[in-house]
Amino acid sequence: MSNATRGTVGINSAWTIVISKILILSGLCATSPPAYAIPAFARKYSLPCSACHEAWPELNNFGQVFRDNGYQLGNDRDTPLSQGLSYWPITFRITPQWHRESNERVAVDSIPGNAASGQIEQRVSTSGFDLSGVDIWTAGTLFKNVSFVILPSSDPTGAFHFESAWVRFDNLAGSRWMNFKFGKFELDTPISEKRMLTLSDNGGFYQNYHFTPPGDTNTFTGIGNNQLGFELQGHSANSYTRYSVAFVSDTNGDVNLDNGRGYDVYTNFSRAFELSQLGLQSFGAYAFVGESPTFYLTDSEQPIPGTGIGNKSFYRAGAYAINYIGKIDVSTVYMHGSDSAFLGVGIAANQELPAGARAPAWNGIIVEPHYTYSTHLILVTRYEGIRMSQQALPSSPQALGNIDAATIGYRWYVFMNSRASVTWHQEYSWVRSRDTSPLTARDAVGSSIFFGFDFAF
Repeated sequence: MSNATRGTVGINSAWTIVISKILILSGLCATSPPAYAIPAFARKYSLPCSACHEAWPELNNFGQVFRDNGYQLGNDRDTPLSQGLSYWPITFRITPQWHRESNERVAVDSIPGNAASGQIEQRVSTSGFDLSGVDIWTAGTLFKNVSFVILPSSDPTGAFHFESAWVRFDNLAGSRWMNFKFGKFELDTPISEKRMLTLSDNGGFYQNYHFTPPGDTNTFTGIGNNQLGFELQGHSANSYTRYSVAFVSDTNGDVNLDNGRGYDVYTNFSRAFELSQLGLQSFGAYAFVGESPTFYLTDSEQPIPGTGIGNKSFYRAGAYAINYIGKIDVSTVYMHGSDSAFLGVGIAANQELPAGARAPAWNGIIVEPHYTYSTHLILVTRYEGIRMSQQALPSSPQALGNIDAATIGYRWYVFMNSRASVTWHQEYSWVRSRDTSPLTARDAVGSSIFFGFDFAF
């Protein structure tokens, strides 16, 4: 499911979502079938869901190989022509939930309803029962070595968009190193944001993937968003060696070309190996290089959609490791980001930069350990940190926009089989953004408490 549809992720208000306390979560246990998977493929191949998932929706290595092969196992069941007419590769997913959101230092009128009374900062909290959006996910093969995904996804109000829609030609020229994907798809990121094990408003996305410094006008919203374009991807037989090169429009995956007319490039390379008595150890490097418009052609001073010009460059790059130590796996991602000085200070490219303006730059890290207690229970924690190494203006506080974020939770798999799955999910997350409260320029802080049933059928 698109994490943006499971509640208000709050990327556009990233400076008002941020920190709190550590929640002690109770563990649950029960007897249920040992299976983790989206049911459609398990039905097709008569495999347990645990064949592809160590903890649904997170993939294990076998699941990664299956995905890299274009949702094929290399047997006579790959082509849809081999399936009965009753087989329909589709899954629905939704999460009924209760959650509490708390944000400190929010600007409010001193007297509600009276704008002339002035404003103060105070904590704003809300809680209640809610729904996520719904995903209607279908994927598989159209023919041998021709795979596809179509994913209509709604927000909690039921407004739909296409989260993914692509076709891929697999094993071109008989080589697994040549696979061509075309459409809207998830980038081959170090850790998949679409398969993450956290769901709350503050914890349901990676801060590093979507970070932009305060005052920066870069229209790029992050490597976690699905993009429109094409991808060339290849892999070894066991997917221990993998590469991906994607060429995408600078529209953040949005349709109708309303942003600009530029193109961006993303690359990723990884290598994995087994260590005796420990497990799989993966290492990789990635980079996203692009341009963002700084102004638009206008009609009566109003921007004309799709006419963004004055493009200025930016990049996100780093390295990562995914390491297994028995039942524990730890994903670690380092990111360095930088935007053009024009983007950093929000100045059109046809104007002069302020004196001393420079390219903002920052460094970030994600550390996400998981402990798979049993086939029914996985414990999840995560820490993210972002530190500005250079502000766009020397007069800005050095710590302006720095992020600290933490999440702790668990997923208890009530049952999982080839027809359906129900998972109890409980989570606590907090975030702090330095010096970004709207009135006093103090730390903006907030937290989320979340529990609900994440189910698919």
